Amino acid sequence: MCCVALPFSRSADFPVDKPGGSPCGNLRADFGCSIHAELRPRGWTGCTVFDCHGAGQQVSQVTFAGEDWRGSPDAARRMFAVFAVMRPVHELLAYVADVLDRPETRSVHAELRRARTGLSELAGADADTVLAADVGALRAAVNPALLRAGDLVRACSPRRGPVHRGADLAGARLRGADLRGASLRGALLIGADLRDADLRWTDLIGADLRGADLSGADLRGSVYATGTQLAAARGDAATRLPGAVRRPAHWATEGPAPEEAARTAS
Repeated sequence: MCCVALPFSRSADFPVDKPGGSPCGNLRADFGCSIHAELRPRGWTGCTVFDCHGAGQQVSQVTFAGEDWRGSPDAARRMFAVFAVMRPVHELLAYVADVLDRPETRSVHAELRRARTGLSELAGADADTVLAADVGALRAAVNPALLRAGDLVRACSPRRGPVHRGADLAGARLRGADLRGASLRGALLIGADLRDADLRWTDLIGADLRGADLSGADLRGSVYATGTQLAAARGDAATRLPGAVRRPAHWATEGPAPEEAARTAS
């Protein structure tokens, strides 16, 4: 679904232009990607740092019960419209799941579970119900609980971290910076030097880490970090990751082992 519904422009992330609703030229007849193993070296970096959090599968397999978008232009347009709503719904569900898995956010778990129930019911509803949803209102309803949960995680830091919410830190020289407990919600960190920075207990929701250097950085305990968000950055074997976030496959393997990095940080 993502390879068809979404548009992209020729840039450092994509080698060609593609309008929304048009299938990518690399999409095979069986819906697989013909160059999946070579996306980055062939200039398709944007594909490797994108995650719809399962929204495409939900639309294809649940909302439309396996209907093939190739069978009818009208059906395709409708599916793509539903996907545009489903994608942020699944993104919100992913954020809610992150903080519901943390004991330090227990005081807002009841509110978060109510949000999860409402979002899950919408995700499982019929196409007309999904299309009628107001995405802005959904975000506004869930965001206060996510913000409180992020603050509770930040409060675990032994120091009061700086608030850089929405800040323009593109290219900032932050090597070795103590950013424990910082709020980096929506911060622009494109190309920032975060080598060996201490980012434990930070709120990273919506932070733009494209091209940022996280080599040797410590992100353990940070909240709302996603695999695709980190895949847009650079890192190495010494970069410490939060929770269940997997190390991006393209990150360099050089550098001290994580255990050595942990001893150095402590």
